[in-house]
Amino acid sequence: MRLVLYQPEIAQNAGAAIRAAACFGAAIEIIEPCGFPADARGLKRAALDYGALAAPTLHASWAAFAASKARMAGRLMLLSTKAETSLWDFRFEAEDAVLIGRESAGVPDDVRAAVDAAIRIPLAPGARSLNAATSGAIALAEMRRQLGWRVQEPAE
Repeated sequence: MRLVLYQPEIAQNAGAAIRAAACFGAAIEIIEPCGFPADARGLKRAALDYGALAAPTLHASWAAFAASKARMAGRLMLLSTKAETSLWDFRFEAEDAVLIGRESAGVPDDVRAAVDAAIRIPLAPGARSLNAATSGAIALAEMRRQLGWRVQEPAE
């Protein structure tokens, strides 16, 4: 279970996505370039103390991500307002990854063509879209709901 950010532009969104990944026990990957310094210091500042629970894997480009072992390990689903398939109707598998596009522009056509499926979060009539990090958290929550926990939750 993974969350993949495609060229995120806003550090706070990346930080919120890292936090969501940590809380749902998911891996997180970031495809560069980013709109903020994606070095260890910049990501640490954005992720606060959650970066230790879900340390992001950085990919220098879409091509580097597409050729990575992580990409080959499972299916890649794009969260898109243009998708036909609802998140609630999609059946996730343990090795799946959800891809979130740039806040301002989503993903380019070549990236859209390379995913295994596109899924959307149903919204109220007239609502355009959710924040990127919020969308990622919703998708991770649905993945976790379907897949359950394979690790023991921390004791209180």
